[in-house]
Amino acid sequence: MSETIVIAQGGGPTAVINQTVVGAVLEIRKRYPGARVLGARHGVRGIRDGDYVELTDMAEGELRLIGNTPSAALGSTRDKPDAAYCEKVLKGLQRAGADAFIYIGGNDTSGTQQILTEASGGRIVFVHAPKTIDNDLVENDHTPGFMSAAEFVAGAFLSVDLDFRALPGIYVGIVMGRHAGFLTAASAAWRLDRNSGPHLIYVPERAFSVERFIEDVKATLARHQRCIVAVSEGVATADGRSLVETIVGPDRIERDQHGNVKLSGSDLNRAFEQALAERLPGQRARVDALGYIPRGYIGAISATDAREAFEAGAYAVQLVEEGGGSAALQYDGQKTVFRKVPLDAVAGKTRQMPEDFLKAEENDLAEPGLAYLRRLVPNKYKLGKPFV
Repeated sequence: MSETIVIAQGGGPTAVINQTVVGAVLEIRKRYPGARVLGARHGVRGIRDGDYVELTDMAEGELRLIGNTPSAALGSTRDKPDAAYCEKVLKGLQRAGADAFIYIGGNDTSGTQQILTEASGGRIVFVHAPKTIDNDLVENDHTPGFMSAAEFVAGAFLSVDLDFRALPGIYVGIVMGRHAGFLTAASAAWRLDRNSGPHLIYVPERAFSVERFIEDVKATLARHQRCIVAVSEGVATADGRSLVETIVGPDRIERDQHGNVKLSGSDLNRAFEQALAERLPGQRARVDALGYIPRGYIGAISATDAREAFEAGAYAVQLVEEGGGSAALQYDGQKTVFRKVPLDAVAGKTRQMPEDFLKAEENDLAEPGLAYLRRLVPNKYKLGKPFV
């Protein structure tokens, strides 16, 4: 029986990642009365440095308030341990007397747990609890954090489309998503009708061409007198390079600690603004990057997302008893169920949207993609049809 369990959060914050912490803490108390629970500040960095929050005796009411709070209450990190760093983390866990380590995060976090599992030689149990607004973890139907972020995106594009019905023009909204377009696809979840925006959706699963983009916009303007565009920040050209990398140039590209190209900033905005100004002069156009706001917006927390995030934490504790692994949310045809999958089945892998989610000849969602969104992001509003 585990007597000391360490919990940490990694990667980008979400609106519900704290629910996973709380779900784990309360489940530990239920299964292991008297066990010590430590929350590491800023992920593996806190373990390395011995920087912990004592969660063992925190009042349940206080914990549940933390669960209802967006962002990562323990702090997060993008650190990815190499062999030397990994040794320091293992020593930190040993100093804390840890029997198990539950790390909540996405692809890179599951990779860290795999590295630590191999390095520990079975001395400590390692569990990965899923989290990512990108919805790109393999073995998962969807991930905690996605539905809340998707509600924000769906609501934002519904609102923008209504705005541009009143004052027609071109709108380009850039949505987070490095390798998978699920969150950008959510822009279509709450369309009013077939004429509603977004009219064009560009995702990393499809090669992006500026020339095709301009032609698509022209055709949409001719059909609807306005054009609402949703585009993933990670869209790439046919040669496989991200559009940001193509625009900025390899000598000026910034990368994070995992080697990923940094997609934040205004370069992508400027590229779209310039392309529209040069090729569609005189058209009213606006380009916005939604940026970090969708991932932890307090006004768009999905109740289902919050519940599943909590349950993911509780299930992660069950996996401690089972010797570790990754907790996965899967769909059995009627409901979401939790299943254990091996860490190496998730680590370092990226799930992309299925091919049939996208129309073959258009930059838009096909019915299977729309059906997926209807299941996870059901419409919250009943609105009147505008006269324009």
